[in-house]
Amino acid sequence: MNTTSTNDNEKQLAAGYAVLARCWREPDADLVAAIETGDLDEVATDIDTVSLDALRIEYTRLFVGPAEPPCPPYESVYRDEGGQVLGPMTRAVVTWYRSYDLEPDVEVPELPDHIGTELEFLGCLYRENETEAAKQFLEEHPREWIGQFLNEVREATDEPFYAALADTTERVIEPLESTTPP
Repeated sequence: MNTTSTNDNEKQLAAGYAVLARCWREPDADLVAAIETGDLDEVATDIDTVSLDALRIEYTRLFVGPAEPPCPPYESVYRDEGGQVLGPMTRAVVTWYRSYDLEPDVEVPELPDHIGTELEFLGCLYRENETEAAKQFLEEHPREWIGQFLNEVREATDEPFYAALADTTERVIEPLESTTPP
């Protein structure tokens, strides 16, 4: 086995998961700039311009509310009884994070089982060459719920960026044998 190519692949996966994690967070001017300069072409193909206001409105409508959002981005909603946030699945991912001496960033106002946080954690695992742990976390957490979430995003969104992001995320979380980083 070629250790250099394995490390390069893990670095690519780490970077890819970090990019996806950022894309699932609340949109800002940096995200818009990355889309418009082509830095996110592999995530959002054929999208040349976007409006920050439009992205923020759609983000809020899909994932936040004010009414019940059509696509809650939290594992616990899909896997815990009654769809409650901060339940057993949230605690399970926090246990994973703490086992690597990680805590969710207090600057990021998302719950520990938010899609962006879980993808960011996968990026950290790959960056630290923890491939087996990443595979296990993928099987125990993201692959158990993200498919349903991504389908809901595709059905509910009016914004091409989020439809493209759902498609790219789905390709990336497929079994590792067929995964290509964004």
